Amino acid sequence: MAAHRKPRQRSLGGPTVRTAATLALAGAATATGFDGTGHADPHLTPEQIKAKVDKLYEEAEVATDKYNGAKEKADKAQENLEVLRDQAARRTDRLNSAREQLGSLATAQYRTGGIDPSWQLALSGDPDQYLGNAALAERVGNRQAADVAGVRQQLLEIERLRGAARVELGTLRTKQQEVKRHKKTVTSKLTEARRLLDRLTPEDRTRLSSPGSGTGHASRSAPSSPRTVTGPVSPASSASDAPNPRAASAVSYAYSKLGSPYVWGATGPDAFDCSGLTQAAYRSAGVSLPRTTYGQIGAGRRVSRAELLPGDLVFFYSGISHVGIYVGNGQMIHAPNPSAPVRVAPLDEMPFTGATRVA
Repeated sequence: MAAHRKPRQRSLGGPTVRTAATLALAGAATATGFDGTGHADPHLTPEQIKAKVDKLYEEAEVATDKYNGAKEKADKAQENLEVLRDQAARRTDRLNSAREQLGSLATAQYRTGGIDPSWQLALSGDPDQYLGNAALAERVGNRQAADVAGVRQQLLEIERLRGAARVELGTLRTKQQEVKRHKKTVTSKLTEARRLLDRLTPEDRTRLSSPGSGTGHASRSAPSSPRTVTGPVSPASSASDAPNPRAASAVSYAYSKLGSPYVWGATGPDAFDCSGLTQAAYRSAGVSLPRTTYGQIGAGRRVSRAELLPGDLVFFYSGISHVGIYVGNGQMIHAPNPSAPVRVAPLDEMPFTGATRVA
């Protein structure tokens, strides 16, 4: 028999160790890359941090708009579902009443024994009364047939309503999943931005968050228009320059909310996101605007930047993910992001996309 031999022990050096070390380093690098901002480059300048934060806020606003749109549709689906269920319940009550009536008629007929009409006439002591009763019975029979047809129709209608409710329930569940997904994205972006901002000193945070600080949004802004900023605009003069009373009322509302916190998904009265502020401003003027920025840009007549008047809605970024309300002198009131409250800011703070004048 061949002798059993122990396998040779490989040396802990050479290619094997180098491969293991490479894998360990790669794993560490991967872990660092997936750890978010916790291991971000510590040598970023305050301006670079601000630029990263601005980008995160922009991405969060895109997700917020999608969240708002999905939530609006989910709320509508919930409303439709409740209406369908209510209609089905009311029709079911009417159906049950109709069935009870048919049951009473069927019981009465059974008790009469269903005697042949000719025998009833022959046996009747009062033929005239019988003939009157026979005519009445015929009318009752016709009504009964109509009642039966009505019950059948109600059954079909109830089934249709239940089918529509099942479809609406499916839509609701789909939109609720979309809401959760977009909410998770928004929360992730805002958390990452907050971690970056925590690395700034209070002085840098104040300096970089001031309107027109020359960093972040402003560095990517569109060229300045002929309507340059010449100073603050008073609420009275801004409202007086508005193209119509509704726009004037919306501008006055926006001024009254200066200093209110930004809260994503909020539509007032004490906190707002960007489209929530503009929607609330025009709601106060009796005008219903869509919930999302991409809905609001189509809610009126498009105007150029040179034509802007107080009350016009102004939009930013290629994805139309941010909106404010113009107040004159190249300035707007908007809800910027969670790091800043509702405030007056220059249009050049962000890349201008377009404007709409609400009718």
